[in-house]
Amino acid sequence: MKYFLCLAVLTSQFAVAQKIKKADKIILTNLQTHIAYLADDKLEGRRTGTTGEKLAYEYISTEFTKSGLTAKGDNGSFIQAFEVNEGLQINPSTHLFINGFDLELEKEYFPFIFSANESVEAAPSIALRESGTVWFWDIKDKLEENKDNPHFDLTDAIKTKANDVAAKGATGLIIYNTSGIKDELKFEPKAKSERVKIPVLYVTESIKKKYLYDETATLDIKLKVDIGDKTRAGHNVIGFIDNGAANTIILGAHYDHLGYGEDHNSLFTGTKPQIHNGADDNASGTAALIEISKLLRASKLKNNNYLFVSFSGEELGLFGSKYFTEHSPVNLSSANYMINMDMVGRLNDSTHGLSIGGYGTSPVWGQLLTNKDKFFTIKFDSSGSGPSDHTSFYRKDIPVLFFFTGVHSDYHKPTDDADKINYNGELMVVKYIYTVIEAANKKGKLSFSKTREIQSMGKSSFKVTLGIMPDYTYIGSGVRVDGVSEGKTAQKVGIKAGDVITQLGDIKFTDVQSYMGALGKFNKGDATKVKVKRGNEELMFDIVF
Repeated sequence: MKYFLCLAVLTSQFAVAQKIKKADKIILTNLQTHIAYLADDKLEGRRTGTTGEKLAYEYISTEFTKSGLTAKGDNGSFIQAFEVNEGLQINPSTHLFINGFDLELEKEYFPFIFSANESVEAAPSIALRESGTVWFWDIKDKLEENKDNPHFDLTDAIKTKANDVAAKGATGLIIYNTSGIKDELKFEPKAKSERVKIPVLYVTESIKKKYLYDETATLDIKLKVDIGDKTRAGHNVIGFIDNGAANTIILGAHYDHLGYGEDHNSLFTGTKPQIHNGADDNASGTAALIEISKLLRASKLKNNNYLFVSFSGEELGLFGSKYFTEHSPVNLSSANYMINMDMVGRLNDSTHGLSIGGYGTSPVWGQLLTNKDKFFTIKFDSSGSGPSDHTSFYRKDIPVLFFFTGVHSDYHKPTDDADKINYNGELMVVKYIYTVIEAANKKGKLSFSKTREIQSMGKSSFKVTLGIMPDYTYIGSGVRVDGVSEGKTAQKVGIKAGDVITQLGDIKFTDVQSYMGALGKFNKGDATKVKVKRGNEELMFDIVF
């Protein structure tokens, strides 16, 4: 964030602010202050689990204190910590010695992610494949045999080979490639795969030439594979207004963003990593949340309690909000409804377009909300699910509303900076949300309605859909169903939330990405089978797309 840009924004907004009420001027100035801080370069993009995230949650906690909120996080603080599983990592105790030489991990060798975690000491020779020792495999012939086969999966072939040699008594498998065909093999930390029975490692061609040139020689091999979970901590920020009411309204906005794009969710096409400040996504929603907390703390709207949650981990797959709904400091059976603000800072000055999702999640919304507004051009979306944190609450049968001013060319790019925020527009969004809460104040507890599902993970080019919402936080093998669409294939055959789908037809998959690849191979009208794990049961469903 460049400070002279911030000052320019403040100056340009000041002229407009002269025409608005004093209370609104205060909100406008506060919005500018919040976003300027949260979208500053020193927070380095507020990536979950980083120092920048810590600076952000400390700032939000301070603002919640100023708002007069009660801390509802862990151990009397505003902070609720949760774990983000990033897949697997090679732990430092992993090693490979050949003839006493300690090979350099990643540069000269690596274990495969599906390798067994074991230590092995052996004296093998490459030419002899004896039971009780390490075996070797040059993948040259396999690559050349399949060089024109578009369906060949080298990783799957290696896993098959490992299980085969293990059955014949091998205690480990060391792989190398002497062909001119590049194999592109590497340790894949986010790949999901069942472990094979023995350690499986890859050594480079240079190591093959240096230490493994004599296939009849006896080698001294000492190896250990230690692969474990790679995790980082995320932090929600939770504040509460206790009005002694029976029901609680939850208001939320995520504050995390993309950092330098390390999680591969950036749309930036440059080669040099840059800070993604996320002014609109979602410093804008966080700023709105803080200001609404002040308005409600000072208001006479006492028929509900209010819980304010600033989520982290949203950009990774709704980790923070999903964790919150499983570990809420208030009983979610008392939750009246949830309001989510995500990207509310880029209102178009010409169209004044405001999107409101979740319109169909309670019949009360239809009584209170209209698209005939004197300032906004409102577009309603009935669905309670979508690519933001309100989805986690909709999954718990809680009515939701999702406020959004639209996608723009700076979305998920380093150019989403504070000087591009429409602060006057965001002020109007804040005031509008307050009027919605005010209008619902005397409606009691809102009834909940199921809506259609948005298939946010699917590609528009897909010819078919199974009709599920995947759980992106699931760390096991397969795709866990977070929700099923009304009237779609999955619901019709009896697939339920919590089921883990592992196979379509004869195509096995381990995660959402490989599931999407499998789905893309089917056409409308195709009949096949779906394999599902439900607890300890394995079920098979016949489906027709």
